[in-house]
Amino acid sequence: MRLSQFHLSTTKESPADADIVSQKLMLRAGMIRKLAAGLYTWTPLGLRVLRKVEHVVREEMNAAGALELLMPSIQPRELWEETGRWAKFGGQLLKIKDRKEADFCYGPTHEEVITDFARNELRSYKQLPINFYQIQTKFRDEIRPRFGVMRAREFLMKDAYSFHMTPECMAREYENMYATYARIFTRLGLKFRAVNADTGAIGGSASHEFHVLADSGEDAIAFSTDSDYAANIEMAEALAPATPRAAAGAAMHKIDTPTQKTCEDVAAMMGIALTRTVKSVAIMTVDNTFVLALVRGDHIVNEVKLSKLAGMAEYRLATEAEIVDHLGSEPGFLGPVAARKVVRVIADRSVAAMSDFVVGANEKGFHLADVNWGRDLPEPEVADLRNVVEGDPSPDGLGEIRIARGIEVGHVFQLGQKYAEAMGATVADEQQKARVCYMGCYGIGVSRIVAAAIEQNFDDNGVIWPEPIAPWRVAVCVINPKNDAKVAEAANALYAELNSAGIETLLDDRGLRPGAMFADIELIGIPHRVVVSERGLAAGTYEYRSRRASEAEQLDHSALLAKLG
Repeated sequence: MRLSQFHLSTTKESPADADIVSQKLMLRAGMIRKLAAGLYTWTPLGLRVLRKVEHVVREEMNAAGALELLMPSIQPRELWEETGRWAKFGGQLLKIKDRKEADFCYGPTHEEVITDFARNELRSYKQLPINFYQIQTKFRDEIRPRFGVMRAREFLMKDAYSFHMTPECMAREYENMYATYARIFTRLGLKFRAVNADTGAIGGSASHEFHVLADSGEDAIAFSTDSDYAANIEMAEALAPATPRAAAGAAMHKIDTPTQKTCEDVAAMMGIALTRTVKSVAIMTVDNTFVLALVRGDHIVNEVKLSKLAGMAEYRLATEAEIVDHLGSEPGFLGPVAARKVVRVIADRSVAAMSDFVVGANEKGFHLADVNWGRDLPEPEVADLRNVVEGDPSPDGLGEIRIARGIEVGHVFQLGQKYAEAMGATVADEQQKARVCYMGCYGIGVSRIVAAAIEQNFDDNGVIWPEPIAPWRVAVCVINPKNDAKVAEAANALYAELNSAGIETLLDDRGLRPGAMFADIELIGIPHRVVVSERGLAAGTYEYRSRRASEAEQLDHSALLAKLG
């Protein structure tokens, strides 16, 4: 491609509303243009990168035995009613009506559509296992679309769905897709980790997320220092303390805390470690049970873990009126001792191992110190309620937990029979008896990968693309082409030679000054830059510089081809 014939529109300044590096650089490099909140046009430059990602994904999915199809992006309400997700999916589901006032949605995912396809197309066990995939535009009506294409409302996704006769067969395909995803992200040149994850709104019995590691990642990943253990922070188990609970050392007594409502403030006023305080989170369940979830003052309640406990699904925070009714106190002074009404108390494992701890007194302006289980209040229900923190022992017993940031770019699920059973997707077994299919689900955020790759590969001058997804591998830059026919001729010859050798090459023949030209090439992230100049021709060399190198080097023709080959 000759840059003089290509649409490239770069800027020096980042837009004021751009939040993260990838968003800033994609806008500055002219890869995307904002149409509305969470909606972006992909320019010819951006689309080249997007298609590179798509190509790798498609090649690996085909090699893994999956079959590509294409499903409608607009889906009828009736399918979503069958699974109960028309109401449950929430505000992210964009609902629309046609001219006949029939209800549809713009698909955020395609479990219902593929299950409908399967129940009409698959008849016999002989047709299974089978894995269908598509690369399709999705829409999720995010409350706060932000970070450019990282969290856009409209995005490009690869989603695959497999159908099986047995859970064992489903598990085998799950492992196949897990390995396929690892190959995809490796080929794309990304640093990533696969982590145990919550199944969330999609459902199912098991899942793994694939995260590109980047400081700007929204997700926290817990991993072991001495093993391959890794999990999303929502799923990482916090083990019980290894040492037994110490005996009570003092009598419980009341502390005057007139304005101290947080564990931090109470600990500071008392001159004690925050780890001696206990935080009480007031909750109401769907059956109107009042619950106090207790975690250590320096820990954070893990909402996913809490929601998985018996009776805690779809819980909500208690209102101030409910708190006063059950505990007799306003928020800020809450605790499990001497509640006004019956309260279910669930203590994190670390709290259950504490002695002589500090809690709210359920009285405005007061806390209780030197509280002990079994003496001052009954032994609690104990569960893993908190987020792990750095330094915790790894759940597999090997090493300590460390926390990294990650950008989720892929997710694999064992769905089981959830959707197939709800929608009647059955096949005849060997005895001609109808059997409900088992399903797997496997997604990759194709457009998100582009942004994630930038978050992991950039410097002050712009993007540094991994070669497999760079818009071009090489940029041939011509110094003063309009006034030097020999330079222009040499650049054209090199450009043609590289492309003929299968090396995707861009020719910057715009005639810009070297500084402006080089700035553009660095901004858009071309991995290799070759400069053709009058001085170089006289010396029989080209100026070569890798995008990741700090200095250029002079190479003759054969050395250059060896470098780029």
